[in-house]
Amino acid sequence: MRTTTASTRAAAVALAAALGMANPLTAVAQTGDATAKWAPPAVNMSYLPNDSGQPDKPYVKKTECVTHDQTLSGVLRDRPWSQDYLQIDQAQKLVQASTGGMGTGKKVAVIDTGVARHPYLKVQGGGDYVHPDNGLEDCDGHGTEVAGIIAASTPTDIGFKGVAPDATIVSIRQTSQNYSVGDQSTVKQGSRQQGDGAGNLLTLAQAIVHAANLGGISVANISIDNCRTAGGGISAQEKALQAAIHYAVEKNIVIVAAAGNTSDACKQNEQADADSPQSIVTPPWFSDDVLSVAAIQEDGSVANFSMRGPWVSVAAPGTNITSLDPSSSGLANQVVEGGKAGGIQGTSFAAPYVAGLATLVRAQFPNLNARQVMRRIEATAQHPGAPGGHDQYIGYGVVDPIAALTAIVPAEEGLSSPPPKQLPSGLPPATPRDWAPMIVALAGTGGGLAVLLVTMFVVRTIRRNRRA
Repeated sequence: MRTTTASTRAAAVALAAALGMANPLTAVAQTGDATAKWAPPAVNMSYLPNDSGQPDKPYVKKTECVTHDQTLSGVLRDRPWSQDYLQIDQAQKLVQASTGGMGTGKKVAVIDTGVARHPYLKVQGGGDYVHPDNGLEDCDGHGTEVAGIIAASTPTDIGFKGVAPDATIVSIRQTSQNYSVGDQSTVKQGSRQQGDGAGNLLTLAQAIVHAANLGGISVANISIDNCRTAGGGISAQEKALQAAIHYAVEKNIVIVAAAGNTSDACKQNEQADADSPQSIVTPPWFSDDVLSVAAIQEDGSVANFSMRGPWVSVAAPGTNITSLDPSSSGLANQVVEGGKAGGIQGTSFAAPYVAGLATLVRAQFPNLNARQVMRRIEATAQHPGAPGGHDQYIGYGVVDPIAALTAIVPAEEGLSSPPPKQLPSGLPPATPRDWAPMIVALAGTGGGLAVLLVTMFVVRTIRRNRRA
């Protein structure tokens, strides 16, 4: 379990523990069906940002980093429900048998709050847009937990493990709620205003371009989102983000993003017309180039905090999370906020399950490009009972790692998918009723009754004549 010092604000804890939104970003995808009402405009590559590789402003640390709560320590040995639900162990055995590893040689970029060095994680610095560094500081605790779900390699006596434990994490710190603009001496320690912190849509776009230009990245996980009210077209920063994501996918990187969580600033899309959302979430909005991941809970239902939208791709576990503790050498399954301990949850932590799966798929099928990997994960998900096997709650369904690693996908074989077909009800069809047997039966019965009545009349008449 981890907690914060007295000076650490709740905003930072909420970021790492529950929200799945890095911070209120300052900026107010194309789709297969370009006529859809919710669809963004076509990508405009002229907005692709130049990658400075540096923070956009001089940020300084204003709150202390998250710390380990020694009073609530304990070794977490149980396997989390999410691993059993997704059959992660069996999926890893499949890849181990065919490739000799579980994501060996694959690099996954985690564009987040940084990733701390941890004995259970192979991590290298990839860049820092918060403070001129290498991205291996995680004051917020969020990025390390995300990275752990993707690639933690734990001892055999610990149940929790990452989905692709042989992969290497490349940390790119793009945001932090513990940093603010200005001179350290001008702001009281621990003070914070709404929206304060490092990072915005443009630096996120730059970080994605940076990841694409590093070379060797197979998958990128983005568990930070921006949410705004629908309408008003698309902003310049959103165009830059859209272009950056498209650029990375063209560079053969699978982009996985959290679907986002509801908040006071992000209203749930629960209007009658699912194709007219009231809230827009990016990066998920750019659905042609993004695997957007919703969160489910232990009973398999969609979590109520998980943002809905026609752009949602798939779903994965996002509650009662266990992962690496960013402030110790152990694990964490709770955070302390306002003096109270609570579980770790959010679409932020559903996304890395899919990023880890994408890493295993890339190891199992090295000839597939990024979009083919994304389509394979969608095609093999457990589809909901909705038109086209897709809805705004869980997209194409909860991911199925075993199917994703073994199924034959028609599109990969150059075959078209079979057209939808109305299935029969299961009852035999109605047949015209043949009345002949009943007519014969009734006629025979009527004839018998007539003979009986005649006989009774004759017998009665004979008896009456004898008495006479």
